Amino acid sequence: MMVAPGGNRNAKNMPVDAEGREWSNGLCDCCGDAGTCVLAWCCPCVVYAQNKQRLEHLNSKGTPDPERGGGFCSGDCWVHGLITGCCGLGWILQLGPRGNSRSRYNIKGGGCGDCCSIFWCNPCALTQESREIELEEQSFHAGHQKA
Repeated sequence: MMVAPGGNRNAKNMPVDAEGREWSNGLCDCCGDAGTCVLAWCCPCVVYAQNKQRLEHLNSKGTPDPERGGGFCSGDCWVHGLITGCCGLGWILQLGPRGNSRSRYNIKGGGCGDCCSIFWCNPCALTQESREIELEEQSFHAGHQKA
């Protein structure tokens, strides 16, 4: 089975150099998607699970997830919520998916920067990742409208 390559992974045409490119939206631009930002502040486990599922769907199927990542009922959401509730360490689970997002979108950075972003401003980091995934998902719709 051949997987489609995906959509536009640099929809804002950010400059790319040998190290990659910057995020399409800054860490502090989280209010550009106020709904996701508020949800990330109140229930980071939901946004974490949605981002993870959306990215996995893009990676495996090459198309946007028609369910937009699910929500409260996913196992990823429950695990993140339980680890956050029990010991406050749910943010550690986010290191892998954030790194996967950076890799998929050829975004500069590394594990140390990811760790700092997630630890110090978790809702902003989750929203930033969601917006990056959203840009690729939107590129599919733009392509279909032109056809």
